[in-house]
Amino acid sequence: MSPAPERQRTRRARPAPPSGDGRLPFANLIPNLVTVAAIASGMTAIRMAIAGDLRLAALLIVLAAVLDTIDGFLARRLGVDGGIGAELDSLADFLDFGVAPALVLHAWILHEMPRLGWIAVLAYVIACALRLARFNVMAQDLTAPAMRAGYFLGVPAPGGALLALSPLFLSFALPGLAAPAPELVGLVTVAVALLMVSRIPTWSFKALRVQRALVPFVILGVALAGLLLLTHTWAVLSTLALLYAAMVLTAAARAAAGLIRGGGD
Repeated sequence: MSPAPERQRTRRARPAPPSGDGRLPFANLIPNLVTVAAIASGMTAIRMAIAGDLRLAALLIVLAAVLDTIDGFLARRLGVDGGIGAELDSLADFLDFGVAPALVLHAWILHEMPRLGWIAVLAYVIACALRLARFNVMAQDLTAPAMRAGYFLGVPAPGGALLALSPLFLSFALPGLAAPAPELVGLVTVAVALLMVSRIPTWSFKALRVQRALVPFVILGVALAGLLLLTHTWAVLSTLALLYAAMVLTAAARAAAGLIRGGGD
C-alpha cells in the first residue's frame, strides 16, 4: 500500500536554506526556469497559430506539456514544490493548456463560426481557469479525498488540452480525410470544458506505482514510445488522445453508475 501524501511530503528533500547573505542555491531555481521555458513555449505556440503554422503550434504545446512534467518532477525531487514555484506553474498551465490550445483551435477551424466558435473558445479558457483555481485550493488541503486517494477531480489542464486538440491531431495523422465540421470541433471543445470543471474522478499518473522488477521494462517502453512520437508524431498523439478519452468516459460511466446506485439506496 502506498504511503499517504502527508508521509510522502516528509520524505522529500528539504530545499537548501539561503546563505547568510540571502542567496539561494542555483538548484532551487531550476524548476522555475523549466516552468519559464514552458511559458515561452506556450506563447510561441500562440504566435505560430496566428502566423498560420498550426503544426508547429501544436508541437510547441506538446513541448510545454513535457516541460510541465519535468518541472514538477524536479520540484518534488529538490523539495521546492511550493511557494512561488507552485503559483508560477499554475499560471503556466493556464497559458499552455488553456489559452494556447483554444487559440490554436480558433485559428484552425473555429474562426469559421465567428460567434459560436468564439463562445467555445471562451468556454474552454474559462473552464481551464476554474479547474486550476479549484486544484490550487484542494492542493492546500491534504485531507481532501482526492488528494488522499491520488486522483484528479475532473480532467486536468494538460489532459484537457490533449482532448481538445485531438481533432487537429487526427486531421494531421489522416490528411486524406476531409477536415471535420467546425460545429463538431466546437462541440468537442465545449465538452472538454465541461469535463474539466466536472467532479468526475480521473486517473493521475502520480498515483502509479511500479514494481522494481518491472522498472527496466517500463523504461524501455517509455523509450520506444518516445521514438514513435518522434517518427509518427501525429498518429501517436491521436492514439494517446483517444486512449485518454476512453479512460475519461469509463470514469464518467462509473461515477454515473455510483450515483444511480446511491440514489436507489
